[in-house]
Amino acid sequence: MFQKFTHRIYSLMMIGACLSMVTAFLTIGLGVIAREAAWNIQGLDAYAGYSIAAALFLALPGTFKRGEHIRVTLLIQKMSPRVQRWLEYWCLSVGALLSLYVAAFAVRIVWVSYATHDVSQGADATPLWVPQIFMAIGCVGFALSVIDALWAHVTEQPFFEATADGAARVE
Repeated sequence: MFQKFTHRIYSLMMIGACLSMVTAFLTIGLGVIAREAAWNIQGLDAYAGYSIAAALFLALPGTFKRGEHIRVTLLIQKMSPRVQRWLEYWCLSVGALLSLYVAAFAVRIVWVSYATHDVSQGADATPLWVPQIFMAIGCVGFALSVIDALWAHVTEQPFFEATADGAARVE
């Protein structure tokens, strides 16, 4: 039940990342057209950057679930099953603590930007909490995915999705 819920969250965040990349593409394309037409549209570079940052952070949990983050599987595979299990516990526990810290810090940054009415230094003068909220959502989603992976490891259920060809990822 919980894994179905989290999988839906990861999927929605991946859709958001996709939409952010499309937005970045359209913004950059509009900037190219505007330069050729001698239009002056303020803040397009900043909006493209915000979109790319949103895509990066929103994709964190989904790519972690798919096993696309760098993991030192070559080292882990060379150890005994007992050592592998405890090393996975340790890594996922430390990862959960660190990701929770980063998520809390990201949420705090959004709140401070909102409370102080902080705006972008660029020509767009966008309230900074608007693009920062995607960073916070991505960080919270990533923390959830690491906790989900830790829980799956504790309950001896698979977490990482297998590749289509069944090949192991070695980094």
